[in-house]
Amino acid sequence: MSDAQIHSSLDPQTCEQARLSRDARFDGLFFVAVTSTGIYCRPVCPARASKRENVRYYASAAAAETAGFRPCLRCRPELAPGNLVWQRGDHVVARALKLIEAGVLDEGSLDDLARQVDVGSRQLRRLFVDRLGAPPINVHTTRRLLFAKQLLTETSMPVTEVAMASGFRSLRRFNAAFAQANRIAPRELRRHPRTPPGDTLVLRLGYRPPYDFDALLTFLRGRSLPGIEHVDEHSYARVFGPADAPGWLRLSAWPNAEHALKLELHCPQPAQMLPVVTRIRRMFDLDADPQAIAGSLCTHPVLRPLLRKRPGLRLPGGWDGFEIAVRAVLGQQVSVAAARTLASRIVQRHGIVVPNPPRPGLERLFPSPETLADADLREIGVTTARSETIRGIARALLDGRVDFRNDQPLDAFVARWVALPGIGEWTAHYVAMRALSHPDAFPAADLILRRAAADDGSTLSTKALDHMAEAWRPWRAYAVMHLWRSTADVPPAPRPKRHKEVRA
Repeated sequence: MSDAQIHSSLDPQTCEQARLSRDARFDGLFFVAVTSTGIYCRPVCPARASKRENVRYYASAAAAETAGFRPCLRCRPELAPGNLVWQRGDHVVARALKLIEAGVLDEGSLDDLARQVDVGSRQLRRLFVDRLGAPPINVHTTRRLLFAKQLLTETSMPVTEVAMASGFRSLRRFNAAFAQANRIAPRELRRHPRTPPGDTLVLRLGYRPPYDFDALLTFLRGRSLPGIEHVDEHSYARVFGPADAPGWLRLSAWPNAEHALKLELHCPQPAQMLPVVTRIRRMFDLDADPQAIAGSLCTHPVLRPLLRKRPGLRLPGGWDGFEIAVRAVLGQQVSVAAARTLASRIVQRHGIVVPNPPRPGLERLFPSPETLADADLREIGVTTARSETIRGIARALLDGRVDFRNDQPLDAFVARWVALPGIGEWTAHYVAMRALSHPDAFPAADLILRRAAADDGSTLSTKALDHMAEAWRPWRAYAVMHLWRSTADVPPAPRPKRHKEVRA
């Protein structure tokens, strides 16, 4: 495959410079394959650089494996952050990739996937090969095999459980697929497991620097729900369901300043492990490309100094869409602290009690839509209007009028949500930003946002801010985070009058 087939916005010269300098900013944006060894690597691989004439560049691990290369055992391509450039926007490939991550191909066929993105299977395959260098099935299989390789390398899980955790229903098929991709049998990676046997796994989750983990923890700590989450200065912990077999996770910085987070995970159901890790990566925005984001936003005079001050600011996602939606409604017309208090009361009154808490302080699950669809929340201080709105959201989720599928276009998501009583544009965009991690969500009506964007003490109108933010597409949600954060970095001003909607 020639350099012209990189299928990426990166040109061969840029890839070559990044490879020779081992530039971590390009980790996961392309892969380096060496014809003399038959191996493909990350651009940060510590091995001696190969001769240029033996090097080929690929936009994805799946493309390299489709071309016959096997993953490097030294730099471990499974640790590379994802490349969200392919998932940006609402085009067919972006939507299909999001559906693959959501598990559509775990049980369904290529025809099922193509049907959901409104194209034929042959056209979808052609689009994938043209843009990613590999058909959808290969992308799906490579994703599963790389996750299996990480589990085999870093944990002591039995091979049978590794097969289940990586989405294979048959151990025989897993062994065959793994041997074909890696040229070795799965058990050959188990000779020296890095962690002792036990219920808690430790996995390394890579990211592209810079990454402001402290800012993410600060954002989540101010909104954490006692009983469900525990957030301190160094880590985020959470319990997740089902209640009769709960799991838990804890995320902290990887030691020695490596470009990775340390995930401690207890997941009783192996088949849910890959979806859980995928959700964590989305929640902590580990696959973002800060170079691309800064390149688009730094042209604006208000954002330029903010990007210089906090170049690694990321988009804080939420674990559960319904939880985020309820909290967004609670946050209308009240402060973040007040919204957290109301949400905590809902958890204590209606949350699901975990009979055997997996860790101290993690003993409840957020109530389900079925529970809140008929709950009277006025008794815990929620206004009548907001109580009705929350019940309306729960019922709309149950009957399918709204959902949290992240492959849907932003405009379609917002339109469906604002059709619900009590949901305005601000709330819908905030939910899209937190629950879908949509990079272009933009709650323009937010008062603090309109003040921060003015940068002269005045307050922009929603229309003026919307017009200004057109230049920030497709990264408007990151601009929101920078503007919100800028207000936290200055001394507090006198408390303003109550306004229509604020951050939840």
